[in-house]
Order: sequence, then structure tokens, then C-alpha cells
Amino acid sequence: MRTKADLIVGIQWGDEGKGKMVDLLAQNYDYVVRYQGGHNAGHTIVVNGKKYALHLIPSGILYSQCKNIIGNGVVISPSALLEEMQQFQNLEGRLFISNKAHLILSYHEFLDKLNEKKAKKAIGTTGKGIGPAYTDKVARKGFRIGELRDTQTLCEKVLELMEEKDIINLGGEIPNKEFLKAKLDSYAEALLPFVVDTTSLLWSAMDRGEKILCEGAQGSMLDIDHGTYPFVTSSTTTASGACSGSGISPRELGNVIGITKAYCTRVGNGPFVTEEKGEIGELLRQKGGEFGVTTGRARRCGWLDAVAVKYACRLNGVSELAMMKLDVLDGFDEVKVCTQYQDKNGTILETFPFDFEGIKPIYKSFKGWDKTAGIREFDKLPQAAQEYILELEKLIGVKFSMISTSPDRNDTIFR
Repeated sequence: MRTKADLIVGIQWGDEGKGKMVDLLAQNYDYVVRYQGGHNAGHTIVVNGKKYALHLIPSGILYSQCKNIIGNGVVISPSALLEEMQQFQNLEGRLFISNKAHLILSYHEFLDKLNEKKAKKAIGTTGKGIGPAYTDKVARKGFRIGELRDTQTLCEKVLELMEEKDIINLGGEIPNKEFLKAKLDSYAEALLPFVVDTTSLLWSAMDRGEKILCEGAQGSMLDIDHGTYPFVTSSTTTASGACSGSGISPRELGNVIGITKAYCTRVGNGPFVTEEKGEIGELLRQKGGEFGVTTGRARRCGWLDAVAVKYACRLNGVSELAMMKLDVLDGFDEVKVCTQYQDKNGTILETFPFDFEGIKPIYKSFKGWDKTAGIREFDKLPQAAQEYILELEKLIGVKFSMISTSPDRNDTIFR
């Protein structure tokens, strides 16, 4: 019987803890698929006290029975991927890379940093070349990883495009042909054994009744269409991106699991209605270890924004939610949740606005609690923590079926 693909998607601005949930659930799946983004994203997974930071390889890599797919919607830095692959052994037969995935090359990183430097309002990108790589893709000038099968032709096309982009006059460098050819040859030798038609691979797996889990990067509030534009990423981070980025049809998507923290964080610039810039924000940052996996940048922190979470749940068709880092709120006398917005004219908003200028949060306060860390049963949570979760379910309209109380994969409540 043909199976449907389940999906894990971030509900906030990324960094929600998707990696732990994918890692926890991957043992029940045959394939884990990464379908968009690049190495600007990072999952941190802790297994038996050992920490793994994954940027491109799907989180199922930590289970020997899992096959892991980097889909066509991902943009791949060959050097970053090869460095990540060195953490693991015996990847052949367990890691598959779409021949349609686009390459990030050195000039993409150069242009990314240049654009950010010149911008009057910086987006706050990671400078990893993701935006320029997607720009080339949409402009139909990009290079796909399958083109590594003919490095001579690929080399000539890359040099031609770098000339067209006037890289030298912008302050960059164009490598000589021999150097670039040698670099592409080294990528081809290392990566081509893993490059296949991953869409056909997934279709065949689903026809055989095998179970597929799609893994999103970043979060819904960074979606190119539905996020806080222009302070967004360059790909579709919502559930629909799982289809275009893998070749799985919308009718073949199954359960959609949304991931949100018990509070809220954001990296980079852009609107953040519930941001706490004082002592509370700093306390959340330190207790939650809120520093970027990819960049090390300190994350902006604040209370949970239920308006944004409800909006993202509807965008994604979320069937259940997972709450991460409940334990970070341990010890607060008061915990707040934004339930509505107020615009600059004093009008109350319960929907996600087009323009965030002058938007202020309207909070509902909850009594704090002592300790949830390490608890694995809902009934054993402090009463105040239970009430916090149950009230959020009423506000958002989706059940929290999983609640994480520490970074360890086993410290998770299932409801």
C-alpha cells in the first residue's frame, strides 16, 4: 500500500528544536528528507551526552536503518557538505543527494556578504551564499549538482557567469580555469557516488509502503512568501516547500508536526513583537543556550507569540504541535504569552499583519513554576506548567502532542 510522507516544520523563526524531534521520530521511518535551505540552517542533537551539529545532512543519519535524502530544493555548498560528512562513517547507501539540487560556489558567498554590507537595511543573513544561489536558480542561471558529471563544461559555464556578474569590478576574484576545474573535479569524485534521482527514489519507496519523514529547515516566519518580508530566507519554509523541494505531491503528505519553543527567539534583523531586550531576554538566552549553531550569533529572545504560532499552524495545516524547551521557563515568577496585537492606531489585531511598524503585544500572564526539567509524563508537570500548555492549546487550536523537557532525546512527554 502506498504510504504518505509525514512532515516536521518549524513554526517560528527557526531554531525551534526541530533536530531533536526529527532525531526522536526518525527511528520509526525508513527515509528522512531535507527539502529546502542550505547550510545557513543548523540542527543540534544530543545523543548519550554527545552533541551533533547538522547543517545539510538530515537528522536521520544517527539511525543506521534510516536512508537520508538531500532533496532538489536544497542549495548545497560542496565544501560544507564534505566537511559535515566527515563526522560519519559508512554513508554509502544511507545518504542520497538530488541531482537537481543547486550548487553554492565561492562567488555566491562573496555576493551574499557584499549585498549585506551595501544594504541600507541589512537582513542579517548568515553570509553563506544561500540567497545568491537561489537568485541564480530563479534566474535560470544556477548550476545543479548533477552537472558535476561533466566538470569541463561546468567549469566553463561558471567562469562565464562570473564574468557576466562583473565579480572582479565588485572587488572579488575569478579563479583561473585550472584551479576551478581541479576544485570541481575534487567535488565530483567525493559527491557523485551519492548523487541520484531522489524523486524517483522516494516515489518507489512510497509505492513499496516505506515510511517517509520530511524535515524542514528554518521556520515558517522566515518563509519567502508568508514570513516577515523582506527579513526572511530565500526559500519556502512552510509545508508546501516539502512538495516542491522533494517531488512528493501535496496529496501524498500525511501528518504535519509543527515545532515551537515554549518561548520565542529570532536570529538576524526584522520584526519580533514579543522581544525582551532587558533582563528577561538575557535570562532566556543564557538558560536556553540561545546562540546560533551555524554562526554562533546570540539569538534575540522573548515570550511566546501565540498570534504568530496560530497563523503558522494554519499556513502549514499543522495536525499536532511539539513544544520544545519547556524547562527553560523553569524558575520564572511569571510567564507571558502574546494573545493579540495592537497597531499604532490602538486597533486590536488577532491576525498576522502586513506591516509591523508600531505593532505592540497584548499579553496574558501565567503563574510561573519551579521545575519541569527531565519530566517525562504530563501529569507529573507542575500544575502551573500544565495550565500554561492547556491554555495555549485553546488559543492556538492545535494540541501539543509532544513536550520536550531537556535536550536529551528521551526527556520528552508524549500525549
